[in-house]
Amino acid sequence: MKLANALTYSHTLLSQTVERGNYVIDATVGNGHDTEFLSQLVGPKGHVLGFDVQAAAITATAQRLAEAQLNNTELILAGHENVEQYLPVNQSVGGAIFNLGYLPGADKDVITHGATTLAAINGILPHLKRNGLLVLVVYYGHPGGQDEVNQLLTFAQALPQKEYHVLQYQFINQVNQPPYIIAIQKRV
Repeated sequence: MKLANALTYSHTLLSQTVERGNYVIDATVGNGHDTEFLSQLVGPKGHVLGFDVQAAAITATAQRLAEAQLNNTELILAGHENVEQYLPVNQSVGGAIFNLGYLPGADKDVITHGATTLAAINGILPHLKRNGLLVLVVYYGHPGGQDEVNQLLTFAQALPQKEYHVLQYQFINQVNQPPYIIAIQKRV
């Protein structure tokens, strides 16, 4: 067995918890890889709600989904902190994924921030179904990245153990600050 990198392992985790027909969230659609994965995972009766602050990311993702003939996704040009405005009140969420940092190949000054990411997490957690999973793929090797990490770890470590399982998955002997995962699973 070969240990999976953070991105691959995030998909492994979600594929073990998200079911066909679920409603799921891609909080940072980027180039659409996770959005396409989620769309395939939930199938035609499922729904993917995707967010990004960059129009180029929304366009690239829409094109990727069209080419794959996937039409169960709603793409929103807005920050993920606005999730509560777009998530139906009583909607159960099977899973969510965040790729934190910046969009590769785009403006490196446009980054995710702890405050907005925590607002999104707090908007999703009440909707997460029992055993549902919220996965954060944390890229932090850029200015502002460590600040976001510190806020996320403080938040995740304080989640009540009786209500949530929290996992951190990270290679600790690699150079250049490799990404890692914080996964939050709702227990009740």
